[in-house]
Amino acid sequence: MKLCCYYKEPHIKLNHMLAALARSNQHTQSLKLFVHAHSSFTPDHYILSTAITAAANARRAAFGAQLHALAVRTGLGAHSHVANSLLSLYAKAHRDLASVKLTFQEIDCPDAYSWTTLLSACAKLDSVEHALKVFDGIPKGHIAVWNAVITGCAEKGNRDFAFGLFRDMNKMGVKADKYTFATMLSLCSLELFDYGRHVHSVVIKSGFLGWTSVVNSLITMYFKCGCVVDACEVFEEAEEGGSRDYVSYNAMIDGFASVERSEDAFLIFRDMQKGCFDPTEVTFVSVMSSCSSLRAGCQAQSQAIKMGFVGCVAVNNAMMTMYSGFGEVIEVQNIFEGMEERDVVSWNIMVSMFLQENLEEEAMLSYLKMRREGIEPDEFTYGSLLAATDSLQVVEMIHSLLCKSGLVKIEVLNALVSAYCRHGKIKRAFQIFSGVPYKSLISWNSIISGFLMNGHPLQGLEQFSALLSTQVKPNAYSLSLVLSICSSMSAMSHGKQVHGYILRHGFSSEVSLGNALVTMYAKCGSLDKALRVFDAMVERDTITWNAIISAYAQHGRGEEAVCCFEAMQTSPGIKPDQATFTSVLSACSHAGLVDDGIRIFDTMVKVYGFVPSVDHFSCIVDLLGRSGYLDEAERVIKSGYFGAHSNICWSLFSACAAHGNLGLGRTVARLILERDHNNPSVYVLLSNICAAAGQWEEAANLREMMREFGTIKQPGCSWIRT
Repeated sequence: MKLCCYYKEPHIKLNHMLAALARSNQHTQSLKLFVHAHSSFTPDHYILSTAITAAANARRAAFGAQLHALAVRTGLGAHSHVANSLLSLYAKAHRDLASVKLTFQEIDCPDAYSWTTLLSACAKLDSVEHALKVFDGIPKGHIAVWNAVITGCAEKGNRDFAFGLFRDMNKMGVKADKYTFATMLSLCSLELFDYGRHVHSVVIKSGFLGWTSVVNSLITMYFKCGCVVDACEVFEEAEEGGSRDYVSYNAMIDGFASVERSEDAFLIFRDMQKGCFDPTEVTFVSVMSSCSSLRAGCQAQSQAIKMGFVGCVAVNNAMMTMYSGFGEVIEVQNIFEGMEERDVVSWNIMVSMFLQENLEEEAMLSYLKMRREGIEPDEFTYGSLLAATDSLQVVEMIHSLLCKSGLVKIEVLNALVSAYCRHGKIKRAFQIFSGVPYKSLISWNSIISGFLMNGHPLQGLEQFSALLSTQVKPNAYSLSLVLSICSSMSAMSHGKQVHGYILRHGFSSEVSLGNALVTMYAKCGSLDKALRVFDAMVERDTITWNAIISAYAQHGRGEEAVCCFEAMQTSPGIKPDQATFTSVLSACSHAGLVDDGIRIFDTMVKVYGFVPSVDHFSCIVDLLGRSGYLDEAERVIKSGYFGAHSNICWSLFSACAAHGNLGLGRTVARLILERDHNNPSVYVLLSNICAAAGQWEEAANLREMMREFGTIKQPGCSWIRT
């Protein structure tokens, strides 16, 4: 009898320890404890079941397979809870529906948990239709069965199916439980906020507000809908009712991180440590994502190391992401190299970090190492590489790899379309786009942008028209693209139609679209309509002011452009940028406003501290040259930051031609030819200056030089028929 008790005691103690780790989601530590204990004695069915569940939750498929073999060898697989744990293992870690079904068939007497696990696996790993067929063939009196299929539909993104099943369940008189309410609340986003409020009231009436899972779902829902105050109220009420747990704290930390309130996230983290709940892996992942400063990130990392989370893959990944955001490449590499275990996310962070730092070669090396270590890249890996690479050869290589591997998810196809568009291969991009079976809005935006980028605006307009005939609705970015197309084609009639669509569909408050409309009307020759849009805008940003200043400049209204610039400077929260000064200086140049132009140029340098760019110097030289101040323009070139840049020199060269300054024209021509050898336009313009000055012999010599060098000026052309 004593020996029996002695044998049972370590098993009971180990069970308690494993259960405690499971409750705090420390699955990796749970498996390490099991391995250590297994070397001393054979586990019983409770211990084995807990270990299999930990392997399933930690997505440790290989480890789980070893535990299955142990269950078969010891005969413990006959116990229902071991068999049910194996079902979860193949559903979660292996994601293998065939193995789930095979394991289910080996269970002599399936219980409610067995059926629900099978049903959940069918919903998550196969089509919803298949899950519903399985659902039709099993008894529906138990709420767990409904929860399994509703949750499966929800996780697959089939929200309408989930809501329909919830209604059917209520009609059949099956009462919802905490899991049902938690799932339904998780489906409520901003557009279903009223429904979420309704579910909240039903929860209160049904008496489920005291359940932590429901409280946590409410907190998450309110944060998702942007209702921070409501989320905080639920959290505070949960403290009074004693229905908080570590997930409640995690939900608050993650919620504050999602709305970029890092200080509040850290306060909740501190309160959690003061209370009776220890931080979990999820806690530190959320805390790391909320770090708004490097110092806070270092403190969070130190805390994670002290509490023994340094071996957790998810925590290490969060640390790497945090340091990557601050550009700490060496720190990220140190964490990565020190990790005993890495997953595809770890490698993706390395690849994206190198690309973020413009280290494309290192990113490709990380990708190759990843493949050598047997980690299969996912859509994020390929998407990152495609988005950042400057090499068409790399794009084509990735394309061939995707074809071989069969990874044809829509995210990767969209990235391929964008990559080929960026490299000028619009035909290949359109072929891929045409082959996408279910096109998302990103797919349409990518191809429309590609046609615009590659000089095919009409085809871009056709694709926008095709988009309108689908169930997919354009967003503000789609509309801004088509307005840019209308601008490039001077197609004001199409632009007006888009403007009407914006007004009808509630996009008029979008600042980016207001900016695009101002630009479109200005480029299409209607300054009045551009001004009407500008005046009607409730909210404006720097780009808005730049657009209207540029509109005045394009229409030769220099004085109005300067007045607009002055008004912009007094507008609260608005600060001119370099593009602002380019636009207003260009307006001054075309209107001959020398004093205003010089004053604004000084303001840019002395007040706003901008280093003048080539465009700014070009505008100033053009301004001085047009007004006949050629000596001053020459001094700007000689003393300017960019020296004798060809763009600036051409501005002065044109002024020399306009004012017949042969001496300076010869000097500037020499400067241009030093950079742009045998440019025929230089010889032609200098020859014209010589002819205008009566230097006919020199003009003839220049024409002769052009013939000797074989330099021919391309003839002009016009779209205007005569």
